Amino acid sequence: MTGKQNAGRATAAATPERIPLAALLALTMASFIATANESVPAGLLPQIAQGFGISQAWAGQLVTLCALGSGLAAIPLTIALANWRRRSVLLLAGAAFLVCNAVTALSPYLSLTLLARFMVGIATGLAWSLLAGYARRMVPVPLQGRAMALAMLGIPLALAFGVPLSTWLGALLGWRGVFGVLSGLSLVLMLWVRFKVPDYPGQASVRRLPMRKVLNIPGVRPILVVMLFWIMAHYTLYTYIAPFLAALGLGDRLDWALLTFGVAALGGIWITGLLVDRWLRRLVLLSLGAFALVSLMLGFSGAPAGVTFIGIAVWGLSFGGSPTLLQTALADAAGDGADVAQSMLVTVFNLAFAASGVLGGLLLETLGTGVFPWVLMGMLLVALIVASAAKEHGFKAGRRASTRLELQ
Repeated sequence: MTGKQNAGRATAAATPERIPLAALLALTMASFIATANESVPAGLLPQIAQGFGISQAWAGQLVTLCALGSGLAAIPLTIALANWRRRSVLLLAGAAFLVCNAVTALSPYLSLTLLARFMVGIATGLAWSLLAGYARRMVPVPLQGRAMALAMLGIPLALAFGVPLSTWLGALLGWRGVFGVLSGLSLVLMLWVRFKVPDYPGQASVRRLPMRKVLNIPGVRPILVVMLFWIMAHYTLYTYIAPFLAALGLGDRLDWALLTFGVAALGGIWITGLLVDRWLRRLVLLSLGAFALVSLMLGFSGAPAGVTFIGIAVWGLSFGGSPTLLQTALADAAGDGADVAQSMLVTVFNLAFAASGVLGGLLLETLGTGVFPWVLMGMLLVALIVASAAKEHGFKAGRRASTRLELQ
C-alpha cells in the first residue's frame, strides 16, 4: 500500500461519519413489519375467529404458523442465501411480506390463510437473519451500535403502537383490512429499499464452529433454556390476551391493554440499555421474578381493573428488555461461537413463540383462561431456577464485557 493511499485512508478515518438515516429507517420499517407479521393477529383473534367461524384457539394458530415458519427458516435460509447480494435478499423478504399478507387479506379459505401465514413466517425469519448485519455494514465501527439500535427500533414500535393500532383499525376496516395495510406497507418498504438502501455482496463461506460444540460451551444451554420458558410464558399470554381479558370482563379495553403493555415495554428497553453492562444478572432475575408475581396476581381474577392494568404495565416493563438481556448473555457465553449461537437464538426464540400458540390454544379449548396464570408461573419458575443456578457461566454477576451478538 502506498503512502498516498495510507494518507487517504487516515484522512477518511478522521472525517466525521454520518448515519445514513434514510437507509437505516428502511431497516426500521422492515423490523416493524416483521414484528407486526408475528404479533398483529393477537389483537384480532375475536374478529378472525368470527370471520372463519372457528374458535379463538384455532385463530391463534395464525400466530403459531408464522412463528414456526420463522423458526424453521432462520438457519437453512441464511445458509442457502449467504452468497446472494444483500439488497436482493431483503427485497425477496419484502416481496413475500407483500404477497402473503395480501393473500391473508383476501383468502376465503382457512387452509390457504394458514399456508400464507407459514410462508410469511419464513420470510420473517429470513429478514431477522439479515437486518442486524446489514445495519452494521452501513456504518464504521464506532457507529455500529447506534445503527443497530435504529434498525431494530421497529420491534418496540410495533409492540407499543402497531398492535394496538391494528386492533383499532380492525374495528374500522375489519381484520382483513389490517393485513391489506401490511401488504401495502410492504410495497412501500420494497421501493424504499430499492432506491435508498445500499447494496452489498453476499458472504463467502466461512468455517464455523459446529453447533454441537457451541451447545457444549458452558453457559450456552442454560441461557437457551431460560429463553425457551420465558418466551413461551410471554407469548402464551400475549397471543391470547383478547380472550383472557374478556374472561376478566375487560374485553372492551383490549386496545388500551396492548398500548399499556407496549409503552411499558419501551420503558423496559430503555432501562435495560442503561443498566445491562453493570447489572445483567440482577435484571434477568428481577424481570423473571416480576413477571411471575404478575402471573400470581392475575391468577386471582377478582382484582380490580386498575390493578390488572398495573400488572400489565409491570409485565411489559419486565419483558421489554428481555431480548437485550438474553442476546447479551449468550454473546458473552458463546465467545468465538457467537455467529452459530446467533442462529440458535433466532430459532429457539421463534420455536418457543410457535409452541406458545399451540399450548395457549389447547389450554383455551380445554381448561379455559383461568389456568393461564398458573401455567405461566410454572414456566417462569423453571426459568428463574435455571437462571439463578447459572451464576458461573451464563448469567454472571458483576460488570460484563462488551456485547458481540445482536438479536436478529
